[in-house]
Amino acid sequence: MTRLIQTLIAGLGQGSIYALIAVGFVIIYKSTLVISFAQPAMMMVGASLVVFLAVSSGLNFYLAVGLAIILTALVALIVERTALRPMIGEPPFVVAIITIGVDIILRIGVNRFLGRNVRPIGDPWGLQTFDIGGIFIQQRHVVMIVTTAVVVIALFAFFKYSRIGLAMRATAFDQETALAMGVSVGQVFALSWMIAGGLAALAGTFVGTGAGIDQGTWVIALKALPAIILGGLDSIGGAIIGGLVIGVVEQLFATYQGTYAPWLGQNFSVVSPYLVLLLVLLVRPYGLFGTPEIERV
Repeated sequence: MTRLIQTLIAGLGQGSIYALIAVGFVIIYKSTLVISFAQPAMMMVGASLVVFLAVSSGLNFYLAVGLAIILTALVALIVERTALRPMIGEPPFVVAIITIGVDIILRIGVNRFLGRNVRPIGDPWGLQTFDIGGIFIQQRHVVMIVTTAVVVIALFAFFKYSRIGLAMRATAFDQETALAMGVSVGQVFALSWMIAGGLAALAGTFVGTGAGIDQGTWVIALKALPAIILGGLDSIGGAIIGGLVIGVVEQLFATYQGTYAPWLGQNFSVVSPYLVLLLVLLVRPYGLFGTPEIERV
């Protein structure tokens, strides 16, 4: 039982990372009807900024994370204004292809900064653990879970009670009607990219805690795709639940698969999120909380 509880907590911690990235995907999709494949690069930009500010420049880690989130949001705003805004009215798949190009360009720049070695991110938790009744819990997992919970509550309050949050919900529901009611759809597009960029930076910081980041870290962001397929491409709540489920599934496979299903081979946990994706697509292609009528690209 102790091992199972430790695995579940580790899974929720890892799933928090996927949830943050998946929410970014969903916010952009709900506002613009485009899947942004630039989220992995945004995650790497944010994590690299933390490395630069906290490790290379010696800034306090928490200040570095806050600055990295703001700067990554500004990078996302620049991308939206320069590469995506001129494409309004074009087919969604064309815009999605452009986000792939943006992802590649940003990652090339990040790779030149990172170099070939693993770069520590300067987090104060590392791989330290604490003991509760014989259950060893890593500090970073607790930080991930608590921080994600706070961010999610803040986002729901923002969308429900703030004026701009209501405008974003109206735009997500019907862009033409929102435009007719005086909502600045362009402003909503820009803000959705900024929020997604900030979330990606926070997720990138958590990815690097303990182990650091390197040029291949961006692959982790792709595990948010099974999360949004599981939860539903147009559901923020579904993205959060999907991210947590994917994290738990991955950790369960990592802990128990070698004992109970060794015939699956080593490191099957790495592909387990995509197995979940495949099963969900076969049974419920629009996800657990998604809208069946949505158009996918």
